[in-house]
Amino acid sequence: MPNRLPMPSAEPLLNTPEFTVSELSLSLKRTVEDTYGHVRVRGEISGFRGAHSSGHCYFALKDESAKIEAVIWKGVHGRMRFKPQEGLEVIATGKLTTYPGSSKYQIVIEALEPAGIGALMALMEERKKKLAAEGLFDEARKQLLPWLPEVIGVVTSPTGAVIRDILHRLEDRFPRRVLVWPVKVQGEGSAEQIAAAIRGFNALPEGGKIPRPDVLIVARGGGSLEDLWSFNEEIVVRAAAESMIPLISAVGHETDITLIDFAADKRAPTPTAAAEMAVPVRSDLFVEVADLARRTRASWQRGQESRRNELRAAARALPAASDLLAIPRQRLDSASAALPRGLKANTHAHFRRFAATSARLTLRVLHGQIAQADHRLTVCGERLGLSARSLLRQRRDRFAGLEVRLRASRLSNAQAQRNAIARQRERTHRLSERAQRALTTLLHRLDARVENSGKLLSALSYRGVLARGFALVRDEAGHPVHAADAIGPAARLEIEFADGRVGATADADRPAPEARTQPKAASREAKPAPKRVAKPVDQGSLF
Repeated sequence: MPNRLPMPSAEPLLNTPEFTVSELSLSLKRTVEDTYGHVRVRGEISGFRGAHSSGHCYFALKDESAKIEAVIWKGVHGRMRFKPQEGLEVIATGKLTTYPGSSKYQIVIEALEPAGIGALMALMEERKKKLAAEGLFDEARKQLLPWLPEVIGVVTSPTGAVIRDILHRLEDRFPRRVLVWPVKVQGEGSAEQIAAAIRGFNALPEGGKIPRPDVLIVARGGGSLEDLWSFNEEIVVRAAAESMIPLISAVGHETDITLIDFAADKRAPTPTAAAEMAVPVRSDLFVEVADLARRTRASWQRGQESRRNELRAAARALPAASDLLAIPRQRLDSASAALPRGLKANTHAHFRRFAATSARLTLRVLHGQIAQADHRLTVCGERLGLSARSLLRQRRDRFAGLEVRLRASRLSNAQAQRNAIARQRERTHRLSERAQRALTTLLHRLDARVENSGKLLSALSYRGVLARGFALVRDEAGHPVHAADAIGPAARLEIEFADGRVGATADADRPAPEARTQPKAASREAKPAPKRVAKPVDQGSLF
């Protein structure tokens, strides 16, 4: 009977911790965000197709050898001074993070600025072409400035030198009422304030509590291209082009060009020049008015003298008054002499017509007309009665038809509801049968699975091996014995069969293993061999 059992092959145990995919992605996300919490990246915008329907912007920043994904959230994009555009080289400031959904890293942009003056000029030229193609710079759209405006609206900063220059120049030339709409002319949110000011002046009603300006001046002092960039934004240019009030652009110095200059009705090289364009010089007007009054008076005097001479010449050429009235006087005398005869003839003619008419109006004629009118009234009454009865019959027939249709529709609707209930009942019955069959199938599958698991357990159990005629040998401690060398002389053993266990003792007369293997060395003096003690061994699995 064999006394050795196969030992399972032990695999080496690793101490490396296990991560789920989510845990590993979260760990990488924390590492990237902690290491690169706030960065500035310079690159070219690629793959930008406008804001997503959610309001967020997705694109990439690239250079000649690398590319990084970028995202701008909706709230940040709405507050940005510079908006992203395809192909624009920018400097992006934001936080580096990862997107676990696609195992990639990206930068969440918080601020965006063009990379240098060249990029700003390129952006300005591209925006200029776009707005010009829409017709915002056409000369046909521009309005004429009023000669002497009553109210002047100024859109500028209330604390700068620009407003003081404009007011001082207006005071020198021609004092007018000035309405100032204070705005920021530089920095974040300045473009929105300027556009809102232009639209706000245009929204003022005529004759309202606040007077509507006759001309607008949008002014700012000189500065760099970045300082004047608010006047290149589309929102400002479109507001200037849509203004129904004539608008003068006075941004920067004479060499500074912004896009609002092309959309404005007039461009002034400086804010002071804008004030000069808005009003004329009062003293010059006084001189011009005095000269025009003198010329008007002289012209009137010459006209009066000319008409006096013409009147004198005409009076000399006219005949005497008696000669002019002789013929009309004779005509009046003839008409007055013929008037009594005409009146008598007209009276006789009217009398004859009246007599002829009265002869035709006899009592019999009047009775005949009354009879005809009575007959017409009777006929009309009969026709009205017939019409009323016919209309009543038609309405009765129509209501009867509607009642029949309503009854049929109600029956049809009730039948349709009954059919729907029957279909739902049948569907419920089919679903119940399917559920019952599914439950029965599931129970059969579970029973088969339990049965197969029991068979597998029986096949893998060591008791199946004992049932085939083998035996299991254990030492006194109850541990299985795998080799004969592990059994000492007179060792107490326990043998397990399929039907029970029996005790046994090892053969004491059996020679020691060393004596059997080396008989010649027994007579030599040697150290006594240590007594082998059976080591308890775990049984383990047979497979």
